Amino acid sequence: MDVYKVSNQNKLDVVNNTSFENEKEIQNLVENNLETLFNLTFVKTEVVCEQFRFDTLCWDEENKSFIIIEYKNTKSFSVIDQGYSYLSVMLNNKSDFVLEYNENMKENIKRDDVDWSQSRVIFISSKFNDYQKNSVNFKDVPFELWEIEKFSNGTIGIQQILSNSKESIKNLENKNNTIVKKVSDEVIKYDEETIITKYNKNSLNVYEKLKKELLELGNISIKVTKGYVSFLKNKKGFIYLNPRKDYLELDFIYRIDFEGKVKTKKSMFKFNDPDKQFTFHSNNYKEQYKHKLTEKSDISYVMFCLRQKYESMK
Repeated sequence: MDVYKVSNQNKLDVVNNTSFENEKEIQNLVENNLETLFNLTFVKTEVVCEQFRFDTLCWDEENKSFIIIEYKNTKSFSVIDQGYSYLSVMLNNKSDFVLEYNENMKENIKRDDVDWSQSRVIFISSKFNDYQKNSVNFKDVPFELWEIEKFSNGTIGIQQILSNSKESIKNLENKNNTIVKKVSDEVIKYDEETIITKYNKNSLNVYEKLKKELLELGNISIKVTKGYVSFLKNKKGFIYLNPRKDYLELDFIYRIDFEGKVKTKKSMFKFNDPDKQFTFHSNNYKEQYKHKLTEKSDISYVMFCLRQKYESMK
């Protein structure tokens, strides 16, 4: 992709790529912007466990899981081998990772508070080769590849290398590889179809209709967890879809306060639901609206309501 900057005379000036000096430059940039880039919380840099040194340890508050980030400024490494080795070490030393969290964060957690099945490794590099990209082209590998670019005007670009495969890596596992088998037995990467059709396969049709409309809003990404599918605007939770027996429960947060004083929070927008299709739910910590999404739902009306939430988010 060619990048240009618009000058005062409405002319386009070329913005050139520049190289990162080393992996540490990438690491410092990402660690200082974890929430913006990945909606993750920084725990510690350079964590040592067994014979490994993990570049960045993060916490995923939404999934209650640990995330390891590894930075590369070279193409000569195996994503699969390193990723599975890192996750294996984490699963074999859970108490050590909980201790790292408790020593570096303001609150303490217990080992059972962590959803280890949602652990994953994020690799960040200025460039991945075709072999590395193909090695993770499965629907369920617990790794993410992100390419990061630096431009001459100080702009940074970052993009995830997404899998387009429906093949499971479990079909290709070497049964003699105990590391891969152990990780695959405990760490699970869920896909949209599995979650949405958990109780009712017909739910997928209405989900795809809503998904199409949501993606057209722009700046929307999808995050799949073991309990729900969330749509994010600029990496912030926008709406959530939870599978139920006869419908998909769609909800979005209206106000939230982690200290339990939600009534004191100023609402960011006024919600207009003239047909009263959304129900209001509240407690001391959050207020949210819910809708039972079925094949009979008026997607146009649902989108009319959801756009209000979308437009309220930066």
